[in-house]
Amino acid sequence: MYKVFVNEKKLLVSKQPEHLEKELRYESFTTLEIALDLLENTSVKELNVFGENIEEIWSEFRKLFRIIEAAGGLVSNQDGKLLFIKRLGKWDLPKGKMEKGESREESAVREIEEETGLKNVELIKFINTTYHIYIERNGEKILKCTHWFEMNFNGEDTSKPQIEEGITEVAWKNTTQIEDEVFPSTFQNIKLIVKEFWNSKLK
Repeated sequence: MYKVFVNEKKLLVSKQPEHLEKELRYESFTTLEIALDLLENTSVKELNVFGENIEEIWSEFRKLFRIIEAAGGLVSNQDGKLLFIKRLGKWDLPKGKMEKGESREESAVREIEEETGLKNVELIKFINTTYHIYIERNGEKILKCTHWFEMNFNGEDTSKPQIEEGITEVAWKNTTQIEDEVFPSTFQNIKLIVKEFWNSKLK
């Protein structure tokens, strides 16, 4: 199953119907174009494209976009708080585009250290990948695939925002602060990965 956010609306690609607001059985490439059009140009807030061969559907879907690979992390400190950045008035997790020749892990650590000023962040394990779509100024459609990692930080807190990247704040947040402050002012895929991270800790 793949979840993609289009203007903060949810597109779910699955084998079986998931009983969302709108459902489309996959017939051909045109099904995907119709799905995107509905999410971009109508009031539909969530849509499910379903079909038996989910990997074929996903492969066809990716052909609609230029793919950008990014990596980032959910960094916990000794108090169990998570590290967030604030950019353009919204809370976010530190992340960024992968550079040529970098592994996902190397990219995630580099981006966190650059955006937050922390050093010697310890990478634990891969969590999951989130997907969202946006349109460049030239009209090109981008599918951004962000690979998220669980990380720990136990060193001296040298955090400071990377101003030149538009980051205005770096802050550690506990669970209550995340639910009360971060979630009302963040993106759907950030909520998704934070909740997935929390659920993995409960298992």
